[in-house]
Amino acid sequence: MWFRQLEYLVALSHERHFARAAEMCSVSQPALSEGLRKLEEELDVALIRRGRSFEGLTAEGDRTVIWAQRILSDRDSLKEEVAAMSTGLAGTLRIGSIPTTSTAVSLLTAPFCDQHPLASVRVTSGLRSDDLLSQLLNFEIDAGITYYDEHISDSFQVRPLYREKYVLLTGRAHEVAGRTSATWEQAADLPLCLLSAEMQGRKVIDEAFAQARALPVPGVETDSIAALIAHVRMGRWASVIPCAWLHVFGIPEGMRAVPLVNPVREEPIGLVTLARQPPSVMARALGDSIGKIDLKFLEDLPVSPHG
Repeated sequence: MWFRQLEYLVALSHERHFARAAEMCSVSQPALSEGLRKLEEELDVALIRRGRSFEGLTAEGDRTVIWAQRILSDRDSLKEEVAAMSTGLAGTLRIGSIPTTSTAVSLLTAPFCDQHPLASVRVTSGLRSDDLLSQLLNFEIDAGITYYDEHISDSFQVRPLYREKYVLLTGRAHEVAGRTSATWEQAADLPLCLLSAEMQGRKVIDEAFAQARALPVPGVETDSIAALIAHVRMGRWASVIPCAWLHVFGIPEGMRAVPLVNPVREEPIGLVTLARQPPSVMARALGDSIGKIDLKFLEDLPVSPHG
C-alpha cells in the first residue's frame, strides 16, 4: 500500500495539480487525495500545502519526494533483478543524451540489446547537460551520455568514453574548404549557423571563439545538429559541429569538414550513472554489456567516400 501512496506523492510533485496527478496514476482524484492523507497520517507530518487548489509541497513533502523516488526505483530494480534470474533481463533501459552524442548512444545500446534480447531501450535525446543530471538524480533515467569534468558531483559515477573535438563544416565553395585546418578566427568571419546559445555544446564553442578573440554573429541558431547540416547543404552557411557526429552519416557529399585549431578544443564525454550501491539493474547491465568498448575513433574524422 505504501508504494501506491508514494507514487501518488511523486506524481503530484511532477504535475503540480491534483486532477492531473490522479490521471497520471490512473485513479480518481478522491482516491489520490485519500492516499496522500493516509501517507501524511502514517508519517505524522504535513506533506502538502492545501488551499482551494494545490499550493505546493511542504519542506517535509519535498524531502519525502526524494526518498519516494529512491524507494520506487529500488522496488523496480528488485523486480527486474529477481525476474532476470529466472527469465533473463527484461524491462526498459532509459538513457538520456545531449544532442551531440547520438553516435555514442547507438554504439552503446547495440551490445546491450544483443546481450539482453528481452529488454528494450528508450532514449531521450536533446537534453541539456544539467537537465540530464537532474533526471538521473530523480531516477527518471538509468544512464546518461554527456559532458563531465573533475568538478562533477560525488553523486555520479563517470565512465570516460571519448573527447569531443570540433570541425568547421562548410560547402566546397568557401575558401577554407580546401585547407587542412582552419582557425576559429577564420570561422567567425563566415556566415554561420550554430547551436542555440543556451546549450552546453554552444557554450563550449563560444569559449573557443572567445579564446581566439573572435566574435561570431550566427545568422541561424538551432537545437538540432541535423538542422545545422541541412543549412550547410544549402551552400550559404558554414557551421561548427562535433567531429563525432559525422560518424552517423559520414561527411555529406558536397561538403568539407575542416579541423579547427588555435585553439584545439577537446571536451570529455562520458557515460554517467548514479553512484549508488547496489547500482540499478539496468545501469549495471549496460556497463557489463559494453565491456571495454573503445569509442576514441569518434575523435577523428570519418573517411569520406566523396574525397
